[in-house]
Amino acid sequence: MNNLKGLGVAMVTPFKVNKEIDYPALEKLTNYLIDGGVDYLVVMGTTGEAATLSMIEKQEILDFVIKINNKRLPIVFGIGGNDTIKMVDDYNYFKLDDVSAILSASPYYSKPSQEGIYQHYKFLSKNMNHDIILYNVPGRTASNMTAETTIRIAEEFKNVIAIKEASGDLGQVMHIINKKPQDFLVISGDDALTLPMISTGAEGLISVIANSHPVVTKNLVAKALDGDFMSSRKSHYQLLELIEAIFADGNPGGVKEILKIMDIMGNNVRLPLVPVNKKVNEKLLILLNN
Repeated sequence: MNNLKGLGVAMVTPFKVNKEIDYPALEKLTNYLIDGGVDYLVVMGTTGEAATLSMIEKQEILDFVIKINNKRLPIVFGIGGNDTIKMVDDYNYFKLDDVSAILSASPYYSKPSQEGIYQHYKFLSKNMNHDIILYNVPGRTASNMTAETTIRIAEEFKNVIAIKEASGDLGQVMHIINKKPQDFLVISGDDALTLPMISTGAEGLISVIANSHPVVTKNLVAKALDGDFMSSRKSHYQLLELIEAIFADGNPGGVKEILKIMDIMGNNVRLPLVPVNKKVNEKLLILLNN
């Protein structure tokens, strides 16, 4: 669990123009992130466009990142969906020996009740041999996992070790932090809210902007965790407009556009996503040149 404090990065998946996986770019990105000081890598999250990748592709990407990482950092792997039993079947399909934990978003589209969310994670907990990180992101799932449900799950299932909280509700976050088991981690799932979340007791971030800006994002997180909020605040405001801009026309299109500008990889995405529009591109160019 302590390996998952600090800065995790929700890795993008580089694609070639023909939309095949760009493995040389993935190698470049992986080393760039590790050299940039991130604390762990998150493979196959939403930012990795997992919804558009086959099971074989997901395993190949995971295997490749494991190879390039070479045990330098912990790796978290995303498994999500709205069919609980199929998610366990998917879990059993993957080879996950070098994975530290599973990141799993609350079921999307189906809009389960709080009891349904609880029973979903209960089933995952009983049928997965890895530690599990809950992921509450109501902007994508169309349902919020309440603080009470999060605390209930955290108290009852010991292999549920953390939550990536992206509700945008600081009151809810603080309620979780106040009532959670001592060894349960609250992790920011929103780059822009990381500083206030850590100031109230969160213990890290799973970041999108760290794909392009690992060093300054690491400084934001590390300094805040050390209680040096003056230094952390400088990094926060250094990134804030970039964070807003990368989400203006869809994720991960925005951060991929920055990575293209930085010559780390292309900006190719798979449908139904498309690259960012010209206005966002121009905004990113201005921000990066300031």
